[in-house]
Amino acid sequence: MFRLDGKIALVTGGSRGIGRACAEALAAQGATVVVNYRKGEDAALSVAQAVTAKGGKAEVSAFDVADAAAADAAIDGIARRHGRIDILVANAGIAIDSLLLRQKEEDFSTLWRTNVLGAVNCARAASRSMMRARWGRIVFMSSVVGEMGNVGQTAYAATKAALLGAARSIAREYAGRNVTANVIAPGYIDTDMTGGMSPEHREQLLRLVPLGKIGSAHDVAAACAYLVSEEAGYVTGQVLRVNGGMYM
Repeated sequence: MFRLDGKIALVTGGSRGIGRACAEALAAQGATVVVNYRKGEDAALSVAQAVTAKGGKAEVSAFDVADAAAADAAIDGIARRHGRIDILVANAGIAIDSLLLRQKEEDFSTLWRTNVLGAVNCARAASRSMMRARWGRIVFMSSVVGEMGNVGQTAYAATKAALLGAARSIAREYAGRNVTANVIAPGYIDTDMTGGMSPEHREQLLRLVPLGKIGSAHDVAAACAYLVSEEAGYVTGQVLRVNGGMYM
């Protein structure tokens, strides 16, 4: 099940954490994976090398998702090189945490450009190929805080919540072309982004998780592999929560 043989998949922010796990999972299912990164070429190349070492197919592509022109040119280039793009996992994102009274306007703008416009830029560019082929899968990577909120993350939560509305609108626009759009909302996942938390903060968060444990990037990647598969063809406009019950 969930085989992706012959599919072309673009994973943005694919050089580490959840993005890396998604890229490796899709490649394991047979997809040719394009690993996007903005900076950190070595990390991106290590993902591609890990994929090819296991017999998969991968390449890297450097562009900033927040730059609409750059994203458009890069994604068009991928589609021309491979004939099409079947799958987009819009995972690239950043976090700038601050209490609302201390939130800088430029920080909110930076978050919005990367987390929201970045995802929409890539979806718009990739969807042209998908519509021509009358088959496509778009997955936006949101967050549990986009649904439940969190102290010190007003701006970040707002950007992650925006992805839900964007995906549902895209789902309605492209349904007639057999292109689905869904959202994954991870909870407390063991990544670089959460690795810097104090032990006290980690314990506090764990008390909010009914399953009582931290999730892994592979848990999220498994959900991604399902949503982009043929078997998920009747699933669109949905939010798949991978959060251990933290938000229901």
